Amino acid sequence: MLSICFSYDTGNGISVREEGILKNPGQRDLETSAVSGSYSYTSPEGIPITVTYIADENGFRAEGAHLPTPPPIPEAIARSLAYQQPNSQQPVLLGLQRQGFPQQYYPQRKK
Repeated sequence: MLSICFSYDTGNGISVREEGILKNPGQRDLETSAVSGSYSYTSPEGIPITVTYIADENGFRAEGAHLPTPPPIPEAIARSLAYQQPNSQQPVLLGLQRQGFPQQYYPQRKK
């Protein structure tokens, strides 16, 4: 298995760590890489910042205490969405047919 691993610290307090692997090497259309790591530094306000991340076939995902997160969905809206999903007679992606997309672009309803 092919892999990479490195880390470094700079004179101005930046620290970087990363490791990665090549998944499914030599398998056409299945070969992909997976990388995880972190970096940290001190913000201009003097706050320590650390970001950890993963990048793989599912995309790039970063976490850090300083990164914004979406607010929780209010309970009434969550109930409404849950109710509408299985009972909807309308396509989930409204307006596609008006824009010239054929019917096959609409999700199929379960029967």
